[in-house]
Amino acid sequence: MPKFAANLSMLFTEVDFLDRFEAAASAGFKGVEYLFPYDFPAQDIKKQLDDNNLTQVLHNLPAGDWAGGERGIACHPDRVEEFRAGVAQAIEYATVLGCKQVNCLAGIQPEGVSEDQAHTTFVENLRFAAAELEKAGILLLVEAINTRDIPGFFLSRTDQGVKLLEEVGSGNLKLQYDIYHMQIMEGDLAPTIEANLSKIGHVQLADNPGRHEPGTGEINYPFLFAHLEKLGYQGWIGCEYKPAASTTEGLGWLSQVK
Repeated sequence: MPKFAANLSMLFTEVDFLDRFEAAASAGFKGVEYLFPYDFPAQDIKKQLDDNNLTQVLHNLPAGDWAGGERGIACHPDRVEEFRAGVAQAIEYATVLGCKQVNCLAGIQPEGVSEDQAHTTFVENLRFAAAELEKAGILLLVEAINTRDIPGFFLSRTDQGVKLLEEVGSGNLKLQYDIYHMQIMEGDLAPTIEANLSKIGHVQLADNPGRHEPGTGEINYPFLFAHLEKLGYQGWIGCEYKPAASTTEGLGWLSQVK
């Protein structure tokens, strides 16, 4: 049976962030993920993990001014020092939280910066982050995101991500494969996952359209779950969706997974 992690940036938002850990555990989740931990002391989050017997599965590197619309800074040539400082901060948090993988968001290509400049910066930043995280025993992930939800996002397709891994050349870098984003950008989900399974370190889900829970849209999730199990995927699947109603009302799909 797949291992599902509740994404606490999207699920259980009916309660405050630190209360979402207990809510996730009460709903049967054994793992959690979220965008960022940095607004809270790491020890406060660690207490919630310990008290509720939860595994910290994933969080992101710092990604710039999220509230102001930034979606990562890894492709920004003028933000390299900020990016490197963020890697150090992420390592501090992940170490306390026992988190074994951290995701890097490429960001939106800045105005006035060529694609070549953004790409070179992105590759160099990934090499730096992969090396630093490897010293701490933490896997670096990189995620393709659809350009309908985030216009101009620099990494948006699986084949682009695969080429990026090859260019970076680190054994400590894998793909974070988000089913929702890739359904929008390219479809062909099952063959793409199968072809790139060895390069995928983490999977996330939401249905399309609407980015709601499985069963609300066009994606055949029972087939995909069975497909992942048949392929031998051993990682977590992050539930990064927006509940159509309340979180608990929308968890019926989970009890139907075999």
